[in-house]
Amino acid sequence: MALLPNPIVLQRADPFVLRTDDGYLFTGSYPVYDRITLRRSKTLSDLQQAEEHTIWKKHESGTGAMSELIWAPEIHRVNGQWVIYFAAAHTTAIDPVADTFQHRVFCLTCDDADPITGTWTERGQVDTGMDTFALDATTFVHTDGQQYLIWAQQDLNIEGHSNLYIARMENPWTLATKPAMLSKPELDWEKIRFIVEEGPAVLKHGDKIFVTFSASGTGPEYAMGMLTANADADLLDPASWTKSTEPVFTSDETVRQFGPGHNSFTTTEDGQDVLIYHCRNYVEILGDPLFDPNRHARMGLITWNEDGTPNFGTPQMDTRWTPATTDVLPADGHLDIDETL
Repeated sequence: MALLPNPIVLQRADPFVLRTDDGYLFTGSYPVYDRITLRRSKTLSDLQQAEEHTIWKKHESGTGAMSELIWAPEIHRVNGQWVIYFAAAHTTAIDPVADTFQHRVFCLTCDDADPITGTWTERGQVDTGMDTFALDATTFVHTDGQQYLIWAQQDLNIEGHSNLYIARMENPWTLATKPAMLSKPELDWEKIRFIVEEGPAVLKHGDKIFVTFSASGTGPEYAMGMLTANADADLLDPASWTKSTEPVFTSDETVRQFGPGHNSFTTTEDGQDVLIYHCRNYVEILGDPLFDPNRHARMGLITWNEDGTPNFGTPQMDTRWTPATTDVLPADGHLDIDETL
């Protein structure tokens, strides 16, 4: 099988791709965590060269909510409205009680036709009913027309930094039901360096709904797990979901791909299912891993097992130039990656 053109976007962790009638919209964590950007391309392979547009910037530091560490934005189309979820904090300090950063989930909406040129409205914090570390919200509209939100949040009574929760929505920024905990980190591979489940992503296929998530620390131990439910089940009932006992996507030292995770899903131009994820191609991180910019956005084709479950394979080697450990992208975010390795 021919190798895919990877990476698809340099130095953008937590990648999210939405396929629309006008092409692919891409967003992800900006390396200095101060803004939300969008870029659009007709093809997945051209996203790196696409112009990047800043559609929202953090509030001035020290002014309260949404003023620090803007993480993991996702753009969705919900009942005709553009919706962006993201995590933000009011400080860069670690909460001494929770031993985490102090993020909460926030929402932006846009009613204009083009989300890049349109006006975005701040809808504020999504109140989950729990005033603890929360991040990585994703959403889907089910066959019954109801919107659901899935996100990661800490419960101080449960060991670890975040569990996965689900709720049905009244509107994109308001929960209609109490959160139900779908999963918590309890398996050995979910508890390496950090005890965490985060970065949920939804994939529908046949009569099943799959929710992938990422676990453990953000180094080479980072890996993807998966929850599975029948599409006609009560999705708010934790008993409807089954968790994989082993990770479904992991590092591959043979091709120098380490810590794959925080993924999203889309399809190719000809309709093949695609896994979008970030990964580093080295383990020797200089300084704080949070500010190492070289978790690049990548893609891989999904195949389907006979039992209807997805097969994500393994990360493939890079086929495009990537920065060295000390390289930082220029301000416009455009490096020429046409050169193959």
